[in-house]
Amino acid sequence: MRLAADLKALEGRLGHQFRKPELLVRAVTHSSISSPTRPDNQRLEFLGDRVLGLVMAEALLAADMQASEGQLAPRFNALVRKESCAEVAREIALGEALKLGRSEMMSGGRRKDALLGDAMEAVIAAVYLDAGFDAARGLVLRLWGARIGTVAPDARDAKTALQEWAQARGMAPPAYAEAGREGPDHAPVFTVTVTLANGAAETARATSKRAAEQAAARSLLARLEQDSGS
Repeated sequence: MRLAADLKALEGRLGHQFRKPELLVRAVTHSSISSPTRPDNQRLEFLGDRVLGLVMAEALLAADMQASEGQLAPRFNALVRKESCAEVAREIALGEALKLGRSEMMSGGRRKDALLGDAMEAVIAAVYLDAGFDAARGLVLRLWGARIGTVAPDARDAKTALQEWAQARGMAPPAYAEAGREGPDHAPVFTVTVTLANGAAETARATSKRAAEQAAARSLLARLEQDSGS
């Protein structure tokens, strides 16, 4: 099987030449264009998530020999969550090689965190099935690179940290509300407001609802911490 030019270019960016190129084809095939003869990447994504998790757990243990499980867990979650996988996918232009149905393509699927993150995990699985665990480990360590050594000691995502802040003070969990949506369907911008039971609130904008929620939570946390320190 010969790979199309876009997938050959992706091979080069991955630094891995596939012995079974059909694995890479499957890894970039979204369910919106799949068929009985053209399987999608969902099963590979499931496997790749586990391979990524094992590689990252090993790497974090090696990077900090003194850290406890409680310290390692938030760092691990920060490195393997969908947004982080999508960031890595963007760095290797994985979106350019995705095989999408027309509707998903028109709605900006090549830029969506969920699609990019899933495809990144599927590519990891494809390398694992093609060449084994050592090759998959090498790919992950190469692509995640400095992120592993520079992840914050307390790397909880902002929404989790804000919820814990509220719970520690006997408050109900933060409430998130979509305050607006602008732009075309293929490139929307969401505005989200987060509000605490005491009335404190912040608003943020981002190209996905999830990212806007995280940004709003991060802004509110920063203000709360500043107020408490003043």
